[in-house]
Formats: sequence, structure tokens, C-alpha cells
Amino acid sequence: MGNPPNRKKNKRGLEHWQRIALFLMFCDFLAIHAAYFLALWVRFDCVYSQIPVSYLKPYRAFITPFAIGSIVLFWFFNMYRSMWRFASYSELIKTFFGSLTSSVLHVLLITLLFRRFPLSYYMWGAAAQLVFLVIPRFSYRLFLFLRSGFQSDNDSHGRVMIFGAGQAGQMLLRDMRTAAEIHSRAVCFLDDNPNKWGRFIDGVPIVGGRDSILETVEKYKITDIYFAIPTASAADKREIINICNETGCSVKQLPGIYQLVLGQVTVSALKEVSIEDLLGREPIQADMQGVFKFINGKVVMVTGGGGSIGSELCRQIAAHNPRQLIIFDVYENSTYDLQLELRDAYPELDLVVLIGSVRDSRRMFDVFSEYRPQIVYHAAAHKHVPLMEDSPNEAIKNNTIGTYKTAYAAMLNGCERFVLISTDKAVNPTNVMGASKRLCEMIIQSFDAKIKAGKAAEIPRLFTHTEEDMAPLPGSGDFRDVKTEFVAVRFGNVLGSNGSVIPIFKKQIERGGPITVTHPDIIRYFMTIKEAVSLIMLAGTYAKGGEIFVLDMGSPVKIDTLARNLIKLSGLKPDVDIKIVYTGLRPGEKLYEEKLMAEEGLKRTDNDLIHIGRPIPFDIEEFLQQMGDLMKDAYSNRKDIRERVAAMVSTYHPDNPPVTVVKDQKYVALVTGEES
Repeated sequence: MGNPPNRKKNKRGLEHWQRIALFLMFCDFLAIHAAYFLALWVRFDCVYSQIPVSYLKPYRAFITPFAIGSIVLFWFFNMYRSMWRFASYSELIKTFFGSLTSSVLHVLLITLLFRRFPLSYYMWGAAAQLVFLVIPRFSYRLFLFLRSGFQSDNDSHGRVMIFGAGQAGQMLLRDMRTAAEIHSRAVCFLDDNPNKWGRFIDGVPIVGGRDSILETVEKYKITDIYFAIPTASAADKREIINICNETGCSVKQLPGIYQLVLGQVTVSALKEVSIEDLLGREPIQADMQGVFKFINGKVVMVTGGGGSIGSELCRQIAAHNPRQLIIFDVYENSTYDLQLELRDAYPELDLVVLIGSVRDSRRMFDVFSEYRPQIVYHAAAHKHVPLMEDSPNEAIKNNTIGTYKTAYAAMLNGCERFVLISTDKAVNPTNVMGASKRLCEMIIQSFDAKIKAGKAAEIPRLFTHTEEDMAPLPGSGDFRDVKTEFVAVRFGNVLGSNGSVIPIFKKQIERGGPITVTHPDIIRYFMTIKEAVSLIMLAGTYAKGGEIFVLDMGSPVKIDTLARNLIKLSGLKPDVDIKIVYTGLRPGEKLYEEKLMAEEGLKRTDNDLIHIGRPIPFDIEEFLQQMGDLMKDAYSNRKDIRERVAAMVSTYHPDNPPVTVVKDQKYVALVTGEES
């Protein structure tokens, strides 16, 4: 154990707050003496010699013991334990009732023990005592208020405009004034409620609404804008923040209203406006009760569990009582971090973490035969478009052949449901990564069709070693009870995932630019990692076998717009402080991502956000036979692998990427969107 914190003490070992309490006790002792003497003195025309001895003598005998007793009373009213730099109405109320109780006791005791005093003595004494008790307690707050109010307009401190003249804004203003580490001061409020205009909060004027943002920034020389309306809708927040971005000021927002309720709203809790706030839609709130019932008490396996999507899948699964959670990944570092996180958060969880490659048939059969997972979320894949364009055979080996081998092992070892994580780059693919994921979808559809036809035994076994090596493994050759349901899920680009544009842009801004955008018109559809994972799991519960699930994700976002907004949110100006450089589309990159192949069409589900794409028909027998040749070609590292893939995926056009932006399509496929 470490040493206890070093606390500031005086020579007698008193804490700082205890020294403050002793000081206040001394002030209260003097205040009580002074208050009632002042009342007696005023009662007799402010002439000491005119005070009758019959009043002065009882006062002298009574006042000191009474003052000591009052201090004890004030202690029980907690009048010596408050942090007076943060004093508020609650401290004022405690002081008022403590003083009132003391004054009532003064009336009763001095009257019963000595004699009745003039009524004005009781009244003036009680009033003076309250004033004298309040002054030392609130003087420090008054000093801080005056100091902030009289700071020079030309000093080096930031000048803040607070948007939101409600309770959150008032608490924020108060915290700015009392926090010594804050070097900014609020000079005005804005609020969309006209009833508040022209009024003041703690001396700070409310000067208008959102239409006044630009002129107010110029008039008051604003450097920072704090958005303090935690309950604002996404549409209002987007509109207001977009206007704020035009000012060149740094924009920050207050956290959620729950923190206001808990009293956690402080200046230190302000966060940078996140890019999610600019998407212009409310967060997707999926009803997950059916999902959690589905995974409760079952053995669940996540391949690629250390990645962005895989790790969030593991977190959500771990929180809802699986019988066992198996994390499988080839990369040990992120997987190890996730293992430590889940063990700490869920000590009762039966967690198995395995390292291995989905390309290894023997490893996959070992894992499936030993643990026999009932549900598999297959997230393992190479996803970065430019890297796969440079190493196309690796995309086929890992994505396509790896999926085939994993699905085959799952089928023969009692897996109930196999959920493939696909990408919208599989739609009319122009790059080998998208084509490899389209092949994965075709594998899933082929397996499902064979199982439903009772012909699972006809599915070829793909091994890069001799078949004799596989014969002794459990499950090999047993097709009698195959009931696995296979489903694919496509989803949109994921904010903050490994390799996504947002972290890249932030790093470029930190370095001073430039920001690199491939094309001024490139667009993408975005969702958060949590949204994507929730919908993956939800879609998986709807599976009957062979479906490709599709999500309604709203309007697309220009990558150029995201870059410019991020620059503005950092308090900088695009093309002035941070340059934007257009580098041209990378090999295999689309100008826009399509949502659904024209041939697929849509079918409704019980959830308005999720639809099903009807599968494009293809010759399953021919496809499965071609898979063996494709595997051999990939492992032979053939230079013409793209042509081999194009012969199997009719929609793959590597040399003719589409560039026409379609803006009126409504639905977008669910995507692994690590790339833009």
C-alpha cells in the first residue's frame, strides 16, 4: 500500500477546515456579543450612559454563556463544516435557522433567568445576529464574485459565451467563478427563450437567441462558446453548433442531464463537441431485451474479438449472462487488454481467451470441438481497403477462406447461429476487400441453402494440408444433425473505430495539418460502435437463415464537411489555420458507398430500422466448386487473383469504380466501416 496523502496541517496538527471552523467560532462569539449590545444601545438612543443598569447587568451576566451555548448549537446545525468558497442557498438556510433557533432561546432564557427586556431589543438583536453570522461566511464568495466582475476586458483570460440560460448554465457560471484553475470568464448568455432576453443571471446579461450568435461573438469579443442545454434535441444541437462553428470560437458542450441531477455539472466536466453531435439524428435506441434473452445461458464465441467491433460485442455479451464467452483473435495485445477489462468488470464471467487464426482449419476444429459454441459472431477480417489492394491474396486467405473454414467448423460442431459481420463495400465492390466480403456472404448463403436441402455433406472441405490430418478430429464427417442458421449483417462506417477517419483527422489537427481528404465529394454513412453492435446482435435474433440484414441510417455525411467541422470545433479556421489537401481516390475506393444491390430489394422485419435484402441468385454448386480453386490460387499468391475473384463475383468491377452520387436512396447496409 502507498503512503497516505500528504495533507496540509499546522504545528498542532489541525486540518485546514478545522482552523477555518475555529475562526468562524471566534467570529460568532464576537457577533453574538456585538449584536445584542448593539440592540440594547440602539434601544436607548445610541447613548451608552442612558442604558439602565437593570438591563446592562443581566446582559453582561448572560451574554457570554449564551454565546458559548449558541456555538455548540451552530455545530449541530453543521454551520462549521461547509466549504464556504462554494456557499449557496443551502448554507444560507442553515445559517438562518441556526440563528433563528439561537434568537428564540435568547428570548426565553434571558426572560426566565433575569427579566423581560424591551421588544425592540429582541428584534434588533436577532436581526443583527443573523447579519453578523452571514458576513464572514459569505465574504469569500463575495470577494470571488467582485474579482471576476472587475477583471479587465483586455486581460489574457478567455471570454466565454454560455448558450443556455437555464439551471445548467447558472451552475456552470457559478463554477467558473469559484474554480481557481479556470482562466476564462463568462461575459454573456444566449437562450432561445425570448422571455429571458434583457435579464441577468448573477450579473451576466442574457442578450438573445441563436440568431444573435454571430453578432454577439463580435460584440463581446468571445473566444469560447459553452453549450449548456443538456436536454436539447439532436436537430437543435446540430443547428446551433453549426452556427457556432462559423464564428471560429472553440465550442464545448455540457454532459447529459443525469449529471446535472447528480450535481456533477462543473466546468471540468465540459467535453469537446463530438462528431456524433453533427450527424443530425437521435442515437439509435434498440430494444435489446430479446437479444439478451437469446444469449442468456449460452456459449457465445466472437472471432476477431480484440478489434473495434469484436471488443464491443464482447462487452455487451459479457454484461448479459452468457454461460461462457469465448474471445478468439490472432492479435494478442488488444485481446489481452480486453481480457483484463472483462475480468475486472465481470469477475463471475466464464471467460475463455484464445489466440489463433481463422485460416487454420485444425485450430478452428480444435476450438469448436472443445468448446462447442452455440452462437458465433464472426468479426475476424482484414478491413483496410488500400492495404488489401496492395496484398489482395491476403484478403482472400483471411476474409474469404477464413470465413469458409470457421463456418464449416461451426456447422459440424453444433453451432445454432452463425452471424457474419459484412460491409457495404460488398455491394458492387470496386476493391478486393469488398469483393472478399461479398464472397463471404455467398459462402453463408451457400451453406444455408445446402443445410436446408439436407445436403450439408456435399459442402466441400477446404484444407491447405492433407485431409488425413483432419480425419481424427471430433465432428469431422458428422452431418446428421446439422441445424446451423447462417446470416450476414452489413452496417455503416463506425465512428472512432480502428483506422476510421475521425481519429486520423484529430491527429492531423494536433500536428498543425494538413488534413488529407481523398475527394471533396466523398460521402459515407456513420454510426457509433455501440449502435452498430446493438444492431448486429438484434439482427442476429431475427435470423431464419441466409438473410442479409440492412439498416435505415438516414442521410449521408460528406467527409470534407466532417474535416472542416472538426477544425472549427478546435477553434481554428479551415484553409487558414489548417489546410485541407485533396489526395485523390485511393486504389479500389468508391466516391460513395452503395446501400443495397439493385437486384436485392427489401423485405420488412418487426423492427423499422432493420430490413432484409433478398439474396441475389447464383449457381451454388458451381460456386462451391470454384472455392477450392480460389483457395489454391490465393495460397499460391497468384498475380491474377483479382481476375479469379471477378469470375466468381459478377458485381465486382475493379477497373471501373462508380462515381455518381445517389442521394435519394433511403436504406444503407449495416457496415464494418473502418475505412472511408
